[in-house]
Amino acid sequence: MDPLSLTTLLTAAAMAGWVDAVVGGGGLLLLPALLVAAPGLPVATALGTNKLAAIFGTSTAAVTYARRTKLDWAVAGPSAGLAVVTAGLGAALAGAVPAGAYRPVVLAVLVSVALFVLARPRLGVVAQPARRTPRRVVAAVAVAGLGIALYDGLIGPGTGTFLVLAFTALVGADFVHGSAMAKVVNAGTNLGALVVFAYTGHVWWLLGAAMAVCNVAGAALGARMALRRGSGFVRVVLLVVVLALVGKLGYDQWLAG
Repeated sequence: MDPLSLTTLLTAAAMAGWVDAVVGGGGLLLLPALLVAAPGLPVATALGTNKLAAIFGTSTAAVTYARRTKLDWAVAGPSAGLAVVTAGLGAALAGAVPAGAYRPVVLAVLVSVALFVLARPRLGVVAQPARRTPRRVVAAVAVAGLGIALYDGLIGPGTGTFLVLAFTALVGADFVHGSAMAKVVNAGTNLGALVVFAYTGHVWWLLGAAMAVCNVAGAALGARMALRRGSGFVRVVLLVVVLALVGKLGYDQWLAG
């Protein structure tokens, strides 16, 4: 790989780590960068290499959040345990998804996320503990550990964002605590998917390790900023990231090329 492409990827990895730590969705920066910088790279190998970088970043962010805020382990723990297995299943099926299907699926989900957040301006800004009923806890574990984890192994980008929204909408977490739980579960999804991609030979280890260093640096900075600036900051970043990605993916889908 030429120096310019490598520098671009390492920069994208650092940016993705920051975005992932704050609101999730770093894969939507790093995965396209991989596919552009390494033309001809199989989608499964791009996904696997992305997982190698991402697991270090999400784990760093999870540890940072756990040290500085109270995590709801009754939700995050079971979700993460289920996510390891479910994401591994998704990764095993990833090769069956046509490459052309990735962008439209992610675009449709992101548009839904943007509309949902815009329609509910108070969502996640202040915690709503009354929502945390036993039934909603079970629903949150199922959505995060089964549905979103399967998506992460199968397609991947945007998983952290979907986890944050699941925890805020279902159990009333604010955005900071929802992001903290999301990092724990996202570490589980990354682990499950990475094991399968590694077993099937779809990881570019040297490149992934280099990107992991930059991803960790970005993740540590992002988690600290989110904790320091609070839920309002996280909500603004979430909306900006989602709307920017919708615009970028929409341009790539209908106007580019």
